[in-house]
Amino acid sequence: MSATATSLPSAPAALYAGPVMHARLRALPGSGATHRFQYRVMSLLIDLDRLDEADTLSPFFGVNRRAPFSFHECDHGPRDGTPLRVHAGRLAAQSGIDLAGGHVRLLCYPRLFGYVFNPLSVYYCNDRNGRLALLIYEVRNTFGDIHSYVCPVTDGQMSAAGIRQQQEKTFYVSPFIGMAMRYHFRMLPPDDVVKIRILETDADGPLLAATFHGRRRALSSANLLKAIVAFPLVTLKIFAAIHVEAVRLWLKGARAVPEPAPVKQGPTHGQAHAPSRQVASAAR
Repeated sequence: MSATATSLPSAPAALYAGPVMHARLRALPGSGATHRFQYRVMSLLIDLDRLDEADTLSPFFGVNRRAPFSFHECDHGPRDGTPLRVHAGRLAAQSGIDLAGGHVRLLCYPRLFGYVFNPLSVYYCNDRNGRLALLIYEVRNTFGDIHSYVCPVTDGQMSAAGIRQQQEKTFYVSPFIGMAMRYHFRMLPPDDVVKIRILETDADGPLLAATFHGRRRALSSANLLKAIVAFPLVTLKIFAAIHVEAVRLWLKGARAVPEPAPVKQGPTHGQAHAPSRQVASAAR
């Protein structure tokens, strides 16, 4: 991987299919049991600078309108009508990064027949020179709260294995995991494949690992129809998996950690260092 630039695909949107894995790495108190689960998903990568083009790729896919598969800007960011490209530019500017003339791509789950749940969405922000300058990790809990971890990309974070970043946890997600945690992100930006690995650690070391490894597919009518067969009701699958795995954790002895007193939060901005309030979010 280049330390300065990344290639941008010619298509305004693409699909990435592959497994998501979650693993609790330390034995649960009182039971000695660990916990791991995996399921297949299909993600959407969409260029926020080319939404009108993406809207024409298939009659089964729509941007900001109804379709069997769709992408709606109101599912992300401030959800107040602000275009997501503008939102990403504002977050970048707060970290001293100018995205004018660049491209912002968002990796997320699409709506399927009007329904979607995105535990994690990632913005890949390239500057006017094509350099991947910023990653925004947008985390959502099961109550619909959203928080963004804004992480500038530096040369020291780049390697053949991907981009490595770290960020202190500031957003309450799982009742079974406390707040005194740090996220360690390893990211291979989307090309023929995309890879995401998040390791959550505390003072005693690694506690939780989550990964996604997706292979690129063209966003075409044929592939969307295949996805309906291969990934039926994917949104309900993700949401149900969070609840089911939470119950399994509880049965293995995991106990809830109280939510901190609510405070008004803005995005968390990283400095050269990368997932609700109830059992439903425990899988993260």
